[in-house]
Amino acid sequence: MKKSGRMLTALGWMNAMSSIMAVIAGLIAGLIILLISNPSQAFSGFVKILTGGFSDMFNFGQVLYYATPIIMTGLSVGFAGKTGLFNIGASGQFTSGMYASILAAIKFSSLPNPLQCLVALVAGLAAGALWGLIPGALKALRNVHEVIACIMMNYIGMYLVNYLIRQTGIFDQLRNMTMRVPSGANLPTLGLEKVFSTITEQGSARPSSVGSGIIIAIVVCVLMYIVLEKTKFGYELKSCGFNPEAARYAGINESRGVILSMAIAGAISGLGGALVALAGAGRGIAVVDTLANEGFLGIPIALLGLNNPIGIMFSGLLIAYLTQSGFLLQRLNFAPEIIDIIVSVIIYFSALALLLKSIIQMIFREKKETQTQQGEGPDQNADGDKTIPEGGEV
Repeated sequence: MKKSGRMLTALGWMNAMSSIMAVIAGLIAGLIILLISNPSQAFSGFVKILTGGFSDMFNFGQVLYYATPIIMTGLSVGFAGKTGLFNIGASGQFTSGMYASILAAIKFSSLPNPLQCLVALVAGLAAGALWGLIPGALKALRNVHEVIACIMMNYIGMYLVNYLIRQTGIFDQLRNMTMRVPSGANLPTLGLEKVFSTITEQGSARPSSVGSGIIIAIVVCVLMYIVLEKTKFGYELKSCGFNPEAARYAGINESRGVILSMAIAGAISGLGGALVALAGAGRGIAVVDTLANEGFLGIPIALLGLNNPIGIMFSGLLIAYLTQSGFLLQRLNFAPEIIDIIVSVIIYFSALALLLKSIIQMIFREKKETQTQQGEGPDQNADGDKTIPEGGEV
């Protein structure tokens, strides 16, 4: 047991170090790009990238605000990944959840304030779950690969939401997007916008957009970690994804596991969309033929976090931090795309680290199997030869 525990600890450190090294490599690549594009301000820009999110409380509040939806979509992709599925449909699930929450908030505006918010959150969660359940059902019942089904559901969701926004009476023609959510349906801020604020040159307070959504996102991350790693239900879901034959042999319903995995993953993305819609920042769904970027950001965040819910939480905060620093970087005449390049390099190095880790694990596994075969039997010495008991016969 102690040896197994040490191996798990070593593996955990190896996973963490692979992600940390990927981040360092991405930052070095960013510095090189800054030196090439604008040598005179390169080091000032690099310092801005490293410290921009912590430059004041307002900027850190914006980091938390931007992190909320991408943590949720990253968790959605990571949850499905832990169960052996690739949820590339987080964008469609996010959009459908955001639309359902806005619709519910506007249509049920006569309800008491706390109930308005609760109904809108449940609507977003349910819409995302439905958008995830469909690819899961196609995978389980008709053996349609979830990647193909999810890509189709992304575009169906985008165009369907654009159509429904106009048809359900929540379209604001002046802004070409959904109407504003009633203030009573917004999530409580818990005073966080005042804590994470700054004083302008005119002497007035400038509050950030952060609210209780980041707290909900963190709670969901912890809850999903417990479900996956500490419960029988999570073990069954992982078994269905990674070894369906063994799951069937153990009496686990494989089809049920696949459907539930995708439905839960979709619900997490849908809840992420609801958290954005109800954050009180005035954001809606623009009626344009563009997929939600938050859904696709969830893929690299899950990769960087190694599909671990706690790792995804930190990787989402990191990407949001770099994004906010990128906004500040523009003050030094740098293009905002530099941050996208840095994030891309981090993801590429993360993938390379995963490949190297897999190769190392395979080498150690083969070495261990060889040692086991050489040392088989209780009466063998270190060289694999049988020992003859003293005074006895073979």
